Amino acid sequence: MKKNSDKKEDKPKNSELIIFLKKRAPIYLAIIAICVIFVIPEFTKNNLQSSLPDNLSNEEKQIVEILMSNNGPNNKGLTVIDAISNKIANEYPDEKIYDNKKTKINLLVSSLNESIDNNYKIILLFESYKGKINYEWDINSITKKIEPRNSNAKNIIDLVNYYD
Repeated sequence: MKKNSDKKEDKPKNSELIIFLKKRAPIYLAIIAICVIFVIPEFTKNNLQSSLPDNLSNEEKQIVEILMSNNGPNNKGLTVIDAISNKIANEYPDEKIYDNKKTKINLLVSSLNESIDNNYKIILLFESYKGKINYEWDINSITKKIEPRNSNAKNIIDLVNYYD
């Protein structure tokens, strides 16, 4: 009789935590997989705004913000950055163009005249495997007036100005 009771004592008892995890491990793995598949890509999604260079001075950042946040004469509707993003999305449907290795976005902010401190020129160059799209604007930082310098920039400004 004593031998039987010794055998029972020699067996290690399973921890309640291990039993609990073994029963529910597939559920936890499924939840983690759903998070990895659906939630994380939304946090790491690239767009035009996140692709712009961030090595600009504070003054240059303000000038770029004036341009990109411009939403027409009635201050409603589509902004310049949204219009450019929409145009790029139409050119590259069903592609993650900002993740492509051949995609480059260059932004140049320069003063038009050294003597006149409040006039700037912004050049946005979008390069991809299909080619280049160039946008050029003149911006007055005091009046916040934006003048397009090429046809691509004019199309964007017209779209923003006349968007309802």
